[in-house]
Amino acid sequence: MEVQITTLGALLGLVVAIVLIIKKVQPVYSLILGAVVGGLVGGAGIEGTVSVMISGAKDIMPAILRIVTSGVLAGVLIKTGAAAKIADQIVKSLGEKRALFAIALSTMILTAVGVFIDVAVITVAPIALAIAKKLGYSPMVILLAMIGGGKAGNIVSPNPNTIAAAENFGVELSSLMVANIIPAIVGLVVTVILTSLLNKKYKGAKETKIEEVEEVELPSFFAAIIGPVVTIILLSLRPLVGISIDPLIALPVGGIIGVLVMGKGKNINEYLTFGLSKMMPVAILLIGTGTVAGIIKASGLQATTIGVLNALNMPAFVLAPISGILMCAATASTTSGSTIASATFSQAIVGVGISPIGGAAMVHAGATVLDHLPHGSFFHATAGATGMSIGQRLKLIPYESLVGLSMTLVSTIMWGIIF
Repeated sequence: MEVQITTLGALLGLVVAIVLIIKKVQPVYSLILGAVVGGLVGGAGIEGTVSVMISGAKDIMPAILRIVTSGVLAGVLIKTGAAAKIADQIVKSLGEKRALFAIALSTMILTAVGVFIDVAVITVAPIALAIAKKLGYSPMVILLAMIGGGKAGNIVSPNPNTIAAAENFGVELSSLMVANIIPAIVGLVVTVILTSLLNKKYKGAKETKIEEVEEVELPSFFAAIIGPVVTIILLSLRPLVGISIDPLIALPVGGIIGVLVMGKGKNINEYLTFGLSKMMPVAILLIGTGTVAGIIKASGLQATTIGVLNALNMPAFVLAPISGILMCAATASTTSGSTIASATFSQAIVGVGISPIGGAAMVHAGATVLDHLPHGSFFHATAGATGMSIGQRLKLIPYESLVGLSMTLVSTIMWGIIF
């Protein structure tokens, strides 16, 4: 017998999870406890609640497996200095006059080739802070440039959020990466405009704190980009020539080839260990995310949401971006937001006539609008990377939201109206 959970139960469970996360309770346990409360209040009983939670976690396991193997490429890019080299080369090539654009583009490219957005910001931060000190930029300006660029790169990357959305909608990862290229470019442009406006408001480098950065020998630019290029080529074989290379294979192969080209093969185990250490917290978080997704999926929340949209005379395709926005706001995470939204609403979105690739693209873009809220780790990691106070960091939230919203609007126009 199929378990049915009430909309009230699902919403209450989600609220419990959000409150616990805000109260600094470990996010995985917050999500699991929220799922338990949602199932019990929603009328599923203990046995039914556990069954739905396990089913939800099981559904997310393929994405988790791909995320774990993506740690090979991420570990290689970070530990070899390849990520820092790519960022440094872009900034040097574009020059001081285009410094804000260079910082945003650097973070965008690093995120787009598979580096976590928070790690990409931390990687670019020392370069950006040095530029800020030299040119008199406020740390708020350069952090906005990095975050906006990172958000733009995140919707075209082989990162966990993209993998989860592609998996839940049943589309190729490479196709989903390509689907949001235009919104990503718009996001980059909006970021540059907003940083220019913000720079006029916050002139001077008095608040900028520069810490000594350890000098490390970086690889050549050619060697640094080999790993990401190989990965992108492998992922592109399906749409180009009909040969499907799963990201579970493509991401680690790109990382291993990158290591060999850089002549760092003897250190590969160190890089693998580091990459896995970066991916395991995300993988474990997604298990908790899966339990909540299972509760929501078994509830009447989908039908209720569609009913509300109909009552407001809103087009059905709006369900995709709204679900992404709401779930990322609840979890303050692009990965968790896109995972819950795509796992919960994918069938409903496709059921109203939206193509799977269009639905995945809109959900994914929507999950970047409010992923920077203070109850998430991204907010605090990025503040720490630039030595900003919580008060300063809070002032950036409206600007960050505008970047995510601009990409979501363009993605929605493309996949909800034009295509």
